[in-house]
Amino acid sequence: MSSALSAQTEEEARIESVLDAWHLAAAEAQFDSYFNLMTPDAVFIGTDAAEHWSKEAFMQFSKPYFDKGKAWNFTAVQRHVYISDDGKMAWFDELLNTWMQLCRGSGVLINTPKGWQIKHYVLSLTVPNDSIQGVIDLKQEADLQFLTLLSAQD
Repeated sequence: MSSALSAQTEEEARIESVLDAWHLAAAEAQFDSYFNLMTPDAVFIGTDAAEHWSKEAFMQFSKPYFDKGKAWNFTAVQRHVYISDDGKMAWFDELLNTWMQLCRGSGVLINTPKGWQIKHYVLSLTVPNDSIQGVIDLKQEADLQFLTLLSAQD
């Protein structure tokens, strides 16, 4: 194995370790461990159209769940990691086993003096192609209300 490939593999392993630790911290309701793996300016985008959280807002939203000793338990069943040529940034996508069934996570990590940290994370539901029309029908009214709210803010 070339040293460049070996180095990339080691970095990918470090990144995977950070992501696994992040998910485990949520499963074990370790608030500080979870949020310390995110950059100060991190963004978390949830499954609801209204969920576009700054780190601070996501911490406030999440704290009651962590305080009850049970946040959420997401387990990666597949993950792809990509690293920039300069080794300062990485992006990934992962398929997750969750209480919502299969979800997709994707995001960006930054290589900081503290190590790899999550800067941007997007959680989305997966929908089988054969089921998409039913999902569209189910969320049509809520999406229309949200779009109306967004256009009123312009």
